[in-house]
Amino acid sequence: MSINETSRAYGAQKSSIREIAAYAGARKAEIGAENVFDFSLGNPSVPAPDAVRESIERSLALPAAQLHGYTPANGLPAAREAVAASLTRRFGDGTASAGDLYLTCGAAASLSITFHAVVNPGDEVIVIAPYFPEYRVWIETSGATCVEVLADPATFQVDVAAVAAAITPRTKAVVINSPNNPVGSVYSRDNLAALAGALHEAEKGLGTTIYLVADEPYREITYGAEVPWVPSVYDRTIVCYSYSKSLSLPGERIGWVLVPPTNPDHDDLILAIAGAGRKLGFVCAPALFQRVLMDCVDCPSDVEAYAKNRRALTEGLSALGYEFIEPEGAFYLWVKALEPDAEKFFERAKALELLPVPSDSFGCPGWVRVGYCVSYETIVNSMPAWKKLAASYR
Repeated sequence: MSINETSRAYGAQKSSIREIAAYAGARKAEIGAENVFDFSLGNPSVPAPDAVRESIERSLALPAAQLHGYTPANGLPAAREAVAASLTRRFGDGTASAGDLYLTCGAAASLSITFHAVVNPGDEVIVIAPYFPEYRVWIETSGATCVEVLADPATFQVDVAAVAAAITPRTKAVVINSPNNPVGSVYSRDNLAALAGALHEAEKGLGTTIYLVADEPYREITYGAEVPWVPSVYDRTIVCYSYSKSLSLPGERIGWVLVPPTNPDHDDLILAIAGAGRKLGFVCAPALFQRVLMDCVDCPSDVEAYAKNRRALTEGLSALGYEFIEPEGAFYLWVKALEPDAEKFFERAKALELLPVPSDSFGCPGWVRVGYCVSYETIVNSMPAWKKLAASYR
């Protein structure tokens, strides 16, 4: 065959999340949106802050060449300076400077760039399951092997002993996502410190370098939990970020990679990040939204809207006897399926127009992810269907 078979295979292997979302769209057209309870996508229901619109309107007054022209490959200096200043205000002096940042087309680009910057063919990257399924795609296409390590099944914190046992001389990176998609857990400072200790011990014993890749698009969406600044816990950290969730801009694809100045490999990593962006074609992130970042970098997220949905969903499902992990952040509820096979549980839910995402694609059997970044009415109106679903197992 004359085409790339690997790319063809990834195209044929559809995302479970997007397949369910497409099915939900078709069902809404058939029977009405109010009759379909679509909990599939992490698509924020909270509108972007007014400051985003105001920033765009101001930018539209700029000369066309300035507004729509190329920026430097790593982003406008002023935009990177704004991000660095915000991080420094939040996490202390020396946290970041403009030269430590590479602006990207969202977290997908940030992670792809990072993996291509640090791994060589044959390396391994550890992910903490359950995990966002696209991690595997981005890791494998960088030439590495994706190694799954289950989180602690009781707490869904990182199982540090299991990570340590999975490290080999080929381990190049560990990926953490906190607040976590799909569980909503937030890794505690003690948990991260234990992980850092295990990684340093492995580096020392093996004579290798292990990076910690912190994927943080949900950092601003928490319900009282502290989200530790990972570079202050482990020196060889690389931070990947997106404004998709914090500013409700998933379709605009804007984010960044940060190589903190405390990373011992800082200078080489900065060059590798830039080279990976060039290699992949992820240069010059959307210029208009680089300007939005300058104006909106410190805009708060509307967490209360998600907190209201969280309360309605957890209280409703708890009253019906469902088991779940209480989310400390993000906008997903990790619900225990009422039978061991999450796919069969999903099919029974689907018959009632309930559309969560079965956990198999997240690397963990027996659960479903319920995205509560939907309208409050969707959650309230879905409760009779959840009740019927529970009753069908009794």
